[in-house]
Amino acid sequence: MRDDPSTRPQVTLVPGKHKRAERGHPWIYSNEVVLNAAAKALPAGSLVTVRNAEGKSLGVASFNPAPLITCRIITRDWSVKIDRGFLVKRLERALALRDRLFPEPYYRLVHAEADGLPGLIIDRYGTAVVCQLNTAWASAMEDDILAALDEVLAPEVVVFRNDSHARTMEGLPTETRFAKGSLTGPLEVRENGSTFLADLSDGQKTGWFFDQRPNRGFIAGLAQGQRVLDCYSFTGGFGIQAAVAGAAEVTLLDRSEPALALAKRAAELNGVTGRCKILRGEVFETLEKLAEGKERFDVVILDPPAFVKSKKDLGPGSRGYRKMARLGAAVVAKGGVLLAASCSHNMPLDLFAEAVRHGIDDAGRVGRILYTGFAGPDHPTHPALPESAYLKAQVLALD
Repeated sequence: MRDDPSTRPQVTLVPGKHKRAERGHPWIYSNEVVLNAAAKALPAGSLVTVRNAEGKSLGVASFNPAPLITCRIITRDWSVKIDRGFLVKRLERALALRDRLFPEPYYRLVHAEADGLPGLIIDRYGTAVVCQLNTAWASAMEDDILAALDEVLAPEVVVFRNDSHARTMEGLPTETRFAKGSLTGPLEVRENGSTFLADLSDGQKTGWFFDQRPNRGFIAGLAQGQRVLDCYSFTGGFGIQAAVAGAAEVTLLDRSEPALALAKRAAELNGVTGRCKILRGEVFETLEKLAEGKERFDVVILDPPAFVKSKKDLGPGSRGYRKMARLGAAVVAKGGVLLAASCSHNMPLDLFAEAVRHGIDDAGRVGRILYTGFAGPDHPTHPALPESAYLKAQVLALD
């Protein structure tokens, strides 16, 4: 994509609608922009200079007139040229930070707005990377993104997992394809001293959930000699780390047969097969059966997919988290611990904590919050964008 600041299209904000943007929020909504004929004629993904009603520049943004989020600020300096060289600098900055944070090359390299690249997600798996181009601008920059990655990382494999709901909202098609190289099977992932397997082309999200790294580490520290139930286990991130840390017994519960197959292989890689049990089933139904059978666990982990995918789901989602906490608490042994997590950015921490509290109370249990965790540092939060702080996890000791 070519960009010339001197000839770049301009969009103007509606009078009085500039305050959020001036205070640093990177999103500008459709009702804040003057969507005149010239603006509507701009191709989705165009780069624009954003100005307030008085003509003051607020920066460079990607533009798409179709979705609710019409402009995404890339930089506050309108004179910066957004091109391949700009991408290289942003990738180098992101890489330098991750190299300070982690000893091994397994992490989220780019976390969209928080790393100054709106709509772009890049997860690194050693010599392979998985990209999600979630906005029209990121999609239009595909060739430049690939070239910048080659210059900064020279990955052997690049996978595009362009299958998110965000792309649909941007009016983009969904797809999964290899942009560079190929794979014949899952790749190894190293986290907190344990080894796992990630399916980069067919697994959930980009194949692994790097965001839960610190929360998995915390739970593993409580697992020695304990009986552990890992619900929504996916490929075993929580449960197998608990087993490696010395858990006496770990049950991995998920409904996905492919995910459990990778969890089983990960147990073998870590030498903990004898202490890991694979259980396929729906979590709510299985928890009810375990409670009826008087099964009890010292550590119960509840890490579900998003229950609140939009604000309209907040009521049903809150009830879902409450029920989840109730069912989970029912199988926690006296003095045991419960981890409940939510990856729904539309579910604020206070409402999530309230749902968990009510669920524990419904189960007739009394709990104490030991720990409140969030996504790892490779998922930084934009200070003006609270929506980017999506993950929250609470660990409670139950009497």
